[in-house]
Amino acid sequence: MENQILGLHHITAIAGKAKTNYDFYTKVLGLRFIKKTVNFDDPNTYHFYYGNENGDPGTILTFFPWEGIQSGRRGTRQVTEIGYSVPAGSLEFWQKRLDDHHVIYNKVAEKFGEQYLTFLDPDGLKFELTVAKVEDQRTAWTTDDINAERAVRGFHHVTITSNKIAKTAEVLTEILGYHLQEQVVNRSRFITDNVPNAAIVDLVEAPGEAAGHVAGGSVHHVAFRVKDEATLMYYRDKIAAKGLNITEKIDRNYFYSLYFREPGGVLFEIATDNPGFTVDEAKDALGTHLMLPEQYEQHRAEIEQILPKLV
Repeated sequence: MENQILGLHHITAIAGKAKTNYDFYTKVLGLRFIKKTVNFDDPNTYHFYYGNENGDPGTILTFFPWEGIQSGRRGTRQVTEIGYSVPAGSLEFWQKRLDDHHVIYNKVAEKFGEQYLTFLDPDGLKFELTVAKVEDQRTAWTTDDINAERAVRGFHHVTITSNKIAKTAEVLTEILGYHLQEQVVNRSRFITDNVPNAAIVDLVEAPGEAAGHVAGGSVHHVAFRVKDEATLMYYRDKIAAKGLNITEKIDRNYFYSLYFREPGGVLFEIATDNPGFTVDEAKDALGTHLMLPEQYEQHRAEIEQILPKLV
């Protein structure tokens, strides 16, 4: 597994009210609250992490909840859908659950031979619950009313919409090691064979569609997974050699990151598995405390007064 992209690491989006976000993802979708911390660049704003039981890469959805932020607009030059994997036979349960919680959704449909259920979160972020062709064996987080036969497993795919997909496809295939698996109408499915899950990126070409606006209910960036820092820096050199601007290595406490914008306009990140989410909390205690980056610890009392209450 030397110098390989291991599928998706995490996806980061923008939300409005912190408590609404927290309640929806923990109580309606039943995800595990992995980490409660703050935005590195805006410590008066939370950074939430949700995932599976272990907080595994490929299951981590994160949010910057900015109270009162304007709503975004879905369009091109954006990540437009996040696909989650759910067990076979669970879509009827999820449709009823979304209905019971007054969540906007569409009836079950099918693409690439897989059934899926589309819904919007409270900020309008678009999701698909997909029954994968191959059983997803990742360890789900379960709750009193969402058992293992129904619980969300982690990412299935992510969808990027562009006016032209050719240059984005080149980044996926020539830099990140994906290959085209299938194309139906204007949707092209790219996959990596390096991992069994969180391995798919769909590119949708919409030539006449207007560019989207990233704000509330939008994806901020999508992160691809690598094993360690040595692999991270291998990809930094590879991306720079293609003439793309890329950051220096950044320490995000739970992983190390590089950022670059692919030619279609979407912000990509490459993130390491190490050191992981148990670096500052035991596995059993994940998400139970406000964890601050070292530079903000001296301001804890002030930050705690400003951040919205979740309970």
